Amino acid sequence: MKLASLKDGGRDGTLIVVSRDLSRAAPAEAATTLQTALESWAETAPALKAQSDALNEGAAEGGFAFDPETCAAPLPRAYQWADGSAYVNHVELVRKARGAEMPESFWSDPLMYQGGSDTLLGPRDPIVAADEAWGIDFEAEVAVITDDVPAGTGPETAGEHIRLLMLVNDVSLRNLIPGELAKGFGFFHGKPPTAFSPVAVTPDELGAAWDGRKVRLPLLSHLNGELFGRPDAGVDMTFDFPQLVAHAAKTRPLGAGTIVGSGTVSNLDRSVGSSCLAEVRMLETIDRGKPSTPFMSFGDRIRIEMLDAEGRSIFGAIDQELRRRDAAN
Repeated sequence: MKLASLKDGGRDGTLIVVSRDLSRAAPAEAATTLQTALESWAETAPALKAQSDALNEGAAEGGFAFDPETCAAPLPRAYQWADGSAYVNHVELVRKARGAEMPESFWSDPLMYQGGSDTLLGPRDPIVAADEAWGIDFEAEVAVITDDVPAGTGPETAGEHIRLLMLVNDVSLRNLIPGELAKGFGFFHGKPPTAFSPVAVTPDELGAAWDGRKVRLPLLSHLNGELFGRPDAGVDMTFDFPQLVAHAAKTRPLGAGTIVGSGTVSNLDRSVGSSCLAEVRMLETIDRGKPSTPFMSFGDRIRIEMLDAEGRSIFGAIDQELRRRDAAN
């Protein structure tokens, strides 16, 4: 099934069930918000699935045309948003571009940071920044949403707690990050609000593309209407989602509604392009000594989407314009 949250339901949105082809929707009958649905998933999921089946069969009552413009993030705010860096190839490029060796432990111990989760952006909300000099970049990713995960859950059982998947634009302010990392206390100003796809989907919606660990489909990024990258999310993923969830739960329980991200999707094959501007700039630095691709400018638009084997959108598209803060609506 596919679930979304309308913006008309207060800070946590109003939960709706969306048809598989993303054309129709209906108010969810089993829960008013996605958060409440996740907190009682064993009870709500069967009812939500029955409503989803009826909607897909054209038998649901109270349906309406689905419009991503009306959507908040599936979870408009979350108790926890933890983003990993599962594509170690991407991390290695970052360090190589600045002439640094990558610690061997990076191949066995995932990197992860805790992002701001009090304000998560909908798929059509603008990226807002005050200054282009901040080095504004998009990052196309995949994320999972969990139910309650006990502390110490291992990777062999962590996958059982994955309830939904969605797409991510983990916006980064690249020129602010180095100064923050130099303080030795992680990101803060360098990570503004993150955006998510119109719908979150249960793993079965991915069919054979989901093996319980990875999503084996290309993730498409279009910058100003031009294809920027199409790396496969299932290729070169050093740490799969159960491993990332287990890493997050090593010393603490994860509450229902925790979002765990994959980090920037990246493939060793350069011909498929990249999922962020920083990676292109790193490759340019490695090849030619300096980057030539600029970061985003006000008025730029980024679109992030994933299509199934028949070319149909699975999650709907994240489609955002970059706006100057004083000009944003």
